[in-house]
Amino acid sequence: MSKKVAKVVKLQFPAGGARPGPALASAGVNMPQFCSAFNDATKEMAGSIVPVIITAFEDKSFTFVLKTVPASVLLLKAAKIEKGSSNAKTTKVGKITMEDLKKIAEYKMPDLNANDVEGAMAIVAGTARNMGIEIEGYKG
Repeated sequence: MSKKVAKVVKLQFPAGGARPGPALASAGVNMPQFCSAFNDATKEMAGSIVPVIITAFEDKSFTFVLKTVPASVLLLKAAKIEKGSSNAKTTKVGKITMEDLKKIAEYKMPDLNANDVEGAMAIVAGTARNMGIEIEGYKG
């Protein structure tokens, strides 16, 4: 017999650093059990923010799916800046190369709605544009 889904929640935690708290309480899962499972699964990604989709069942059991690090975080690291522009149209805060864009797009492919790397590059380039980050040599 299949379990009945109680709730599906999308959250973000530091890799290897999930702790019981209000965000997890709203998910309705066994918090210590989730934290240890998440931290074990993400210990190699230390220093990154990891999105996770948690499916909680009525019997307090759960499953979770890890997603790739957000494109905005990867773009900030590639541009070596702390935050994006407050007005991306007029104020540019950093630059990345086409190689950086391609690496980020290839990494994000599993989570993007793109058929090829060029499509993924266009999606990531849009995120960069909205953050005030220029891409050297990109004509998309």
